[in-house]
Amino acid sequence: MTYAETYAAWQADPEGWWAAAAEGITWDRRWERVFDRSLGTFGQWFAGARLNVCANALDRHVAAGRGGQTALIWDSPMAGRVERFSYAALRDRTARVAGALAALGVGAGDRVVIYMPMVPEAVIAMLACARLGAVHSVVFGGFAMAELAKRIEDAAPRAVIAASCGLEPGRVVAYKPMLDAAIAASAHKPEACLILQRPQAEATLIAGRDHDFAAAEAAAAPHAPVPIAATDPLYVLYTSGTTGKPKGIVRDAGGYAVALHTSMRMIYGLGAGDVFWTASDVGWVVGHSYIVYAPLLAGCTTVLYEGKPVGTPDAGAFWRVAADHGVKVLFTAPTALRAIRQQDPEAALLARYDLSRFEALYLAGERCDPPTAIWAAERLRRPVVDHWWQTETGWPITAGFRGLGLFAPKPGSGGRPAPGYELHVLDDAGAVLQRGETGNLAIRLPLPPGCAPTLWNDAEGFRHAYLADFPGWYRTGDAGVIDADGDVSVMGRTDDIINVAGHRLSTGAMEEVLASHPDVAECAVVGAADALKGQAPLGLVVLKAGAARNAADVARELVALVRERIGPVAAFRTALVVPRLPKTRSGKILRASLRRLADGEDPRPPPTIDDPAVLAEVAAVMGQEMKPR
Repeated sequence: MTYAETYAAWQADPEGWWAAAAEGITWDRRWERVFDRSLGTFGQWFAGARLNVCANALDRHVAAGRGGQTALIWDSPMAGRVERFSYAALRDRTARVAGALAALGVGAGDRVVIYMPMVPEAVIAMLACARLGAVHSVVFGGFAMAELAKRIEDAAPRAVIAASCGLEPGRVVAYKPMLDAAIAASAHKPEACLILQRPQAEATLIAGRDHDFAAAEAAAAPHAPVPIAATDPLYVLYTSGTTGKPKGIVRDAGGYAVALHTSMRMIYGLGAGDVFWTASDVGWVVGHSYIVYAPLLAGCTTVLYEGKPVGTPDAGAFWRVAADHGVKVLFTAPTALRAIRQQDPEAALLARYDLSRFEALYLAGERCDPPTAIWAAERLRRPVVDHWWQTETGWPITAGFRGLGLFAPKPGSGGRPAPGYELHVLDDAGAVLQRGETGNLAIRLPLPPGCAPTLWNDAEGFRHAYLADFPGWYRTGDAGVIDADGDVSVMGRTDDIINVAGHRLSTGAMEEVLASHPDVAECAVVGAADALKGQAPLGLVVLKAGAARNAADVARELVALVRERIGPVAAFRTALVVPRLPKTRSGKILRASLRRLADGEDPRPPPTIDDPAVLAEVAAVMGQEMKPR
């Protein structure tokens, strides 16, 4: 079926469409109702059904005779190692780690916090929790003590699984001291910790609480999969909240398995045996969905990469990994591409590698500026597809659909809505706008399978954050436009729409213009307070490596370019060349911190900031002194 036929079939019979999709999952008990509107904040999917997600990801492939197929490839330039795990080997290790957790008292419904870098044991730990019916909560390994403590306190885990250390270019990051301090600071105390000892920095274990991961695994009896209700939580993944208290995004097991399994063929065009590499981290939703669960549910080979897009050892690292492992589709963040382009503008390193098996590049995490997408498409000679989704949705809202024949991506667009999502642009009063008009992107309820049904222990917080502003709709918090063809362009968060002398202008549109300049590697535009106009746009740009230009000359050209492409209405008068842009560890530009900095306020960088020194560098260019936090 084509995309248009598939989307129309879903519209005509949503429950029937998802029931058919659910046939791709093995159920211990089938559902009583495909969708039960009486459950939760807006209803839940596959009520009455029971399944085990780990068994669907591993055991059923072994039972089907594909136990010898490679399930997981670990490629770590940081550790200098590459390891491959067959489906049978991954199942066996997972079953033993599940047995080790059970021996520590972990059972169905118990929470387990996982605090690990990009090592195979992180994937195994997640799957072992799923095997037991326990609820895992992965905390990104880069988080410091205070943020880890908040998550331990909120999730109240029975156990924690952690590594002794993580590896970064030029340094070893000790995790165990941060874990010990976080447990000490938390009102909740886990009963046990499983510690993976990495040779780069072994940790001291606390008697009675801490257990060696490898020894516990070796001593454990394999544990069988435990079926849970489809509406039970598979995991809780925390995302930053506006109140300082992290929001625990809940993912229910059945709908998630169905949505992810469906997405692999429909969106990415992949099936059993294909190699899929998502260059992200298991600490983020992208890692949960498309490093771990979706590829394994579909019987693919998934790549787990412990390295960087540049610096491990150079800007050809991604092409090396894709060539070495026969990657068919790569999924990464636009910021990774911009880093590669900044270091290797002509993609000279690409010529070293055989990418004959590589078919497509998918991007998500933040909008990809068209110049970067065009640069990648021209160098790779492959489709480059920007698609849009959120931690809350768990899988793409909009995309290009390799499996449905819709695969002519427009640079700057996130594609068209996936079946399950009725997406519209609303004005601030909640009225649906015409195509071509910019406003609030919103999804008509109910949300499809795979999306968060609630927040952990905070159903009212879920209503307030996502459902209250536009009754009957899920508020994405993103601003965008749907064009005449139905393609969706996400222009940024709704607070990235600035008001200049009464004109609502998209900072994303201005960034698109700045990024088109031949010397610009990446950029950000924020609205700074202006006594006359209310807000005025401020552009910050990083130049490409080797661009030996005078910063003042580049700034003048950029101001003229915005005036030419958008017009005087943008009132764009200031562009600054900076050494780097502040980002989270997942690669998102910290626009809110930049806005505060531009206004002379405390920038209040979030705990996810990759390098706090970058804000000081930007402040120096702005000619301001950063206030102490």
